[in-house]
Amino acid sequence: QVQLVEYGGGSVQSGGSLTLSCLVSGYSKQEYFYMGWFRQRPGKEREGVAGIDIVDATTVADSVKGRFTISRDNGNNTMYLQMNSLTPEDTAMYYCAGRLGSWHQYPPLDQNEYNIWGQGTQVTVSS
Repeated sequence: QVQLVEYGGGSVQSGGSLTLSCLVSGYSKQEYFYMGWFRQRPGKEREGVAGIDIVDATTVADSVKGRFTISRDNGNNTMYLQMNSLTPEDTAMYYCAGRLGSWHQYPPLDQNEYNIWGQGTQVTVSS
């Protein structure tokens, strides 16, 4: 059973950077698998931020394009979200998510396309 655990949340000042990590366990590496980062800002719906699959195809939301970078380290079974030029609008609970066996040309940013979720990690950006 695949499990996801996020690390790296915290507080940062506006303009700063933060890197989130998502540790993957229980994945056999024999199935197509994609993963994504989602966030839920205060008072708003959860939204997709970026996705990556096992052949390193990526999708990045327009709202963070140019500031956020998604990557993965297959050897460490970890996915990352590098976040630069953070603003208070990026304050949110960030979630790691995944889906086995459902092929997409590019990882989707629709949360309904994911069925494995981490517990979330809080990111707070102060002005």
